[in-house]
Amino acid sequence: MEAVMFYVLAAITLISAIFVVFLRRPVHNVVFMIVTMIGLAGLFLLLHAEFVAMVQLIVYAGAVMVLFLFVIMLLNLETVNPAQDARAARMWVGALLSLGFLVLMGPVLKMIFPSGPTVGAAAFQPGMSNTEIVARELFTTYLLPFEIVSVLLLAAIIGTVIVSRKRSG
Repeated sequence: MEAVMFYVLAAITLISAIFVVFLRRPVHNVVFMIVTMIGLAGLFLLLHAEFVAMVQLIVYAGAVMVLFLFVIMLLNLETVNPAQDARAARMWVGALLSLGFLVLMGPVLKMIFPSGPTVGAAAFQPGMSNTEIVARELFTTYLLPFEIVSVLLLAAIIGTVIVSRKRSG
């Protein structure tokens, strides 16, 4: 039963992620990105990572995607219609560059993580819940990246307000 749930959630997640990339209207992209985030939360639940699944739903599917939707509505991106020929060429160039990047990064990632990414051995203690393990790693090992991301999100919000502000004069 768990394998069936995995394949259903994986299919929903992959199909909606493809729609995010290839649909033309930005509002539709955001809606399918929300579906992708919900699918990812379901996959995290199958991995017994309840805390990460709830954070995925609350923070990403809830707050960040709603923020994206508001930005799209504020900037009125529905009226922007790029030239079709230039868009197709850029799409293929981007796909080829992404594939090349993945090919180049594969051996580098294998050298960095020979057996895959692992959490420190000190984090796994008997009787600790998933939430306690994530909290300990987040606020000890990964504190600096956590703070950097929060500053970047603050800068993005300030930039959104400045861009969407009406010019007086």
